[in-house]
Amino acid sequence: MEQFLHIRVLLGIVLGLAITTLLKGLARFVQHPGRDRVYGVHIAWAISMFTLLAHFWWWEFRLVHHVQWSFVAYAFLILYVVVLYLLCTLLFPDDIGDYGSWREYFQSRRKWFFGIMAVSYLIDFGDTLIKGRAYFDSFGIEYPLRNLSYVLLCLIAIRTRSETFHRVFVAASLIYQVSWIYRLFDFVQ
Repeated sequence: MEQFLHIRVLLGIVLGLAITTLLKGLARFVQHPGRDRVYGVHIAWAISMFTLLAHFWWWEFRLVHHVQWSFVAYAFLILYVVVLYLLCTLLFPDDIGDYGSWREYFQSRRKWFFGIMAVSYLIDFGDTLIKGRAYFDSFGIEYPLRNLSYVLLCLIAIRTRSETFHRVFVAASLIYQVSWIYRLFDFVQ
């Protein structure tokens, strides 16, 4: 238990930085409403990332049951939260002065954003396995299909500039995330 508390502190710090990045980025649009035109797909991915981070934090609560800790498992979790943090910094960089709009910025960074997002869904398999094979198996076939579908959709998102695809992808992602969280985590076991 003591090791987990130590690990949870560092995870919490990095997750807190990721959430801060998102909230500061979203606050820009409220603080300076006329400065930049909002790009709906970008904002929707920011909301999706916030939902994912809240979900991740809740999901990591399960680590309290993990008895044996190794540096490899610890480093793996740190890698995972760093990847999530990178996604947030890609959504809200310090400056977009080199770009004409948030849409232009997002489209120019979509290969990085969706590439890292695809990696995060692959890393998620390891994160879930850290909690035990029985825990991994408890999600049934939906879990691996979900993650592999996200990886495939991210690979498509890397290649296409289609507004329709990006709008549908982010909207479906948000709806599915909320459904997944509600169905699996609306209680503490």
